[in-house]
Amino acid sequence: MEAVVELGRNLSFKRKMRLYFLHLLLSRRARVISRRLREIRRRLLRRPHVVSVFLQLDDPYSYLLAHYLPSLAEHYAIDLRLYLSEALGDAYQPAPDMLAEYAVNDCERLARELGIPFLDKGKSPPVEHRLAMLDAIAACHGKENFDSELLQGLTAFWRGDAEAASRRRGSAETIGAADTVIHDSQQLQIRLRHYNSAMLHYEGEWYWGADRLPYLLDRLEDLGVTRQAPADRLLASIRQTMQVTLPVTPPAAAKNLPPLEFFHSIRSPYSYLALRRAFSIADAYGLELRLRPVLPMVMRGMQVPTQKLLYILKDAAREAERLGMAFGRFADPVGAATERGLAVFLYAESEKRGRDFLQNAGEAIWSKAVDVASDSGMRSVTGKTGLFWPDVKAAMENEEWRGPIEENRESMMASGCWGVPTMRLGDFAVWGQDRDWLLVRHIEELCDTGDGILV
Repeated sequence: MEAVVELGRNLSFKRKMRLYFLHLLLSRRARVISRRLREIRRRLLRRPHVVSVFLQLDDPYSYLLAHYLPSLAEHYAIDLRLYLSEALGDAYQPAPDMLAEYAVNDCERLARELGIPFLDKGKSPPVEHRLAMLDAIAACHGKENFDSELLQGLTAFWRGDAEAASRRRGSAETIGAADTVIHDSQQLQIRLRHYNSAMLHYEGEWYWGADRLPYLLDRLEDLGVTRQAPADRLLASIRQTMQVTLPVTPPAAAKNLPPLEFFHSIRSPYSYLALRRAFSIADAYGLELRLRPVLPMVMRGMQVPTQKLLYILKDAAREAERLGMAFGRFADPVGAATERGLAVFLYAESEKRGRDFLQNAGEAIWSKAVDVASDSGMRSVTGKTGLFWPDVKAAMENEEWRGPIEENRESMMASGCWGVPTMRLGDFAVWGQDRDWLLVRHIEELCDTGDGILV
């Protein structure tokens, strides 16, 4: 997952102003002011609290999110509006086939931890019924039973219930109905400035899937729109499930676990957010940590649309606040800055300071707007890391880093992941800084049961 904002290399006045306004945009103060203004406007217009949800039938994250929607509508005084939609493709999904496969594996793990039935009635979703199901659901659009049809359709599809799916078929008159409904939903989502499925929208802010649903719940709680107390147990269970406690001392069984590999990009804000947590996990379990940087997506020929970039930055700012990390004053290290950083990393690793270098570089780039494309910027980072500047300069002048960095990319792709941060332990790989807790659960299982531990 990589945030890219196309800024020039030189710190021109235009670039400084752009960075300044982006910093303001990503600040908590800006978010608080925006929310207050939107609430004032909502009251003046006498609008209800509208939460829009964009769900895609063959998206497993939409199914997991749908599991919580009835409780959301029951517990909060909101106008919940469901839309049958699809994520935008092309540049918005740079590796669609890999994403589809990874999403199923990821959601299978999530569902197990969250206690949600997933493919329990079949080994795979009944894709042969997908088009007919879409048309049948779309035929109910605008009717009282639309929401229930959509939720039931998602349930049948992602529980692998082929029999139930076969019964949810429209008539000859409904063929093609989904095309119009999905197109209209996509156009609405584009106007609201988003591109993905399994998304909730409320008054200018977006929340992805069950992962970000707690942020929306906090906002609704602050507004005082709860229907009843105490808090809904099902909704509260999301945050509780995703919390883990690291051991004070490494379990004895952990000494036989394979190394923890961390695939990282200097240009990824999520890599910056995940790095410190990866250190904590490795230290808590006494694991060998192998740092494996890769080139950013945009330097690997994958383009990222501006709308996606802005969402990533806003989401990263929200996650940084949750983690208690400084974020927002950044200097995009695209191009030469990244190449210099990768070259210096290999030198830092040879000095057993690769870990410190990546941490210091991330803090400088994403919270202090240090331009590591300049010698002064890079020197401030390497000086803090304790590296000898003449050796740093020599490292930046050779191209030896390209081979190992490409090997890292190939290894990451072979594990079914194409983006960073990716964390891998043996054949278990998770993508995203918000999957660290799943990694910890996996390590706990290995230590508890002995499954997969070398003896």
